[in-house]
Amino acid sequence: MRKLVVLSFFGLLASCELFMSKEDKTQKMVNEELLSIDWNDVDQYPLFEDCDETATKPAQRDCFQSAMLNHFSKALEGLQFQVDKDLNDTMYIDFSIDEHGFISVLNVEENTAILNEIPDFNAKISNRLNDLTTVAPALKRGIPVGLKFRLPIVLNTN
Repeated sequence: MRKLVVLSFFGLLASCELFMSKEDKTQKMVNEELLSIDWNDVDQYPLFEDCDETATKPAQRDCFQSAMLNHFSKALEGLQFQVDKDLNDTMYIDFSIDEHGFISVLNVEENTAILNEIPDFNAKISNRLNDLTTVAPALKRGIPVGLKFRLPIVLNTN
């Protein structure tokens, strides 16, 4: 008789989920799914017109990066500065692409050596790069999402 009581007691512990409401079960499943998502990565990178949306994820990333660099190069083309001292430095610009595909400058890194030589450098760079084209936004689980990225700009006057 004792064996039967112990077995049925373990059976009750294992079947506690039978008494959960549908809402609780749904919430538990949603929470488990949310924990399994890698929020630091996208399923599809932002796409320019030249990029293939059916390509593999690494190919999409490469196309996005080369198209962004091409657009940045065109935007900065013809921009000239006069300096008294030689500069050999790297600065970083933070960008965002929102869920609608609009590209905007978030921050231009403050670099004293560059700003001492070219006081309006940050403003000129921001103005040129804020006028960029729109792209198809990044996707996460089929939903358009915003994306932030950082671009290095190497300044060399030699």
